[in-house]
Amino acid sequence: MSGHSKWATTKHKKALIDAKRAKSFAKLIKNIEVAARIGGTDLNGNPTLYDAVQKAKKASVPNDNIDRAVKRGGGVGADAVNYETIMYEGYAPGGVALLVECLSDNRNRAAAEVRTAMTRNGGQMADPGSVAYNFARKGVIEVSNEEGKISEDDLMMAVLEYGLEEIKTYPESFEIITEPSNLVDARTALQEAGIDYESAESGFVPNVEIEVDAETAEKIFKLIDALEDSDDVQNVYANFSLTPEVRAQLAE
Repeated sequence: MSGHSKWATTKHKKALIDAKRAKSFAKLIKNIEVAARIGGTDLNGNPTLYDAVQKAKKASVPNDNIDRAVKRGGGVGADAVNYETIMYEGYAPGGVALLVECLSDNRNRAAAEVRTAMTRNGGQMADPGSVAYNFARKGVIEVSNEEGKISEDDLMMAVLEYGLEEIKTYPESFEIITEPSNLVDARTALQEAGIDYESAESGFVPNVEIEVDAETAEKIFKLIDALEDSDDVQNVYANFSLTPEVRAQLAE
């Protein structure tokens, strides 16, 4: 199980997602706004915006909300937005490295909320650069396989020529890792092969993962949940992994 929040494929995380749907919508909308601000409002000419919109649609964000977010991000209307990306580094229980990616219009608020979540849930802030070297930016494509109809060979055949680095297999999903520059080509190849995907975006993947036991995993989940409760936190990446046995314990 990959460290960058791949516990999202477990029943535990699915229940949390249901409970936090409104907050999840807000973060998906923010992603759209930022993508439109940086690359323009044309989905065909802005692959980052295209992928942000597709991810929002997969999460059932209403089309009207998506359209308004694109316009706001593009500077259309009185409520145009301007966010900055801020990265914080830290450690979770078990010595697990954390990267916390924020999108915020208030740097001081974001820093305070991240620090509070860390100190109250067994985490520790780290100096810039002391954790980031554990991660590399990659293209990450999530493919759901809840019905078991897709094989790793199917995915490999579709994207092998498009910068494929690794395919990670989980109980109900796959994770395709590519170089960021190959993300659009790999995603397009999946579409052409008739394979649906949940999300395709650039993210941070750990270079080395630390296996943790169930007790430590629960503490890490608690910390990640607290961080994600902040509206400013968009993504949390961590370099831990779970064995099948630990995953089974957590699902009980």
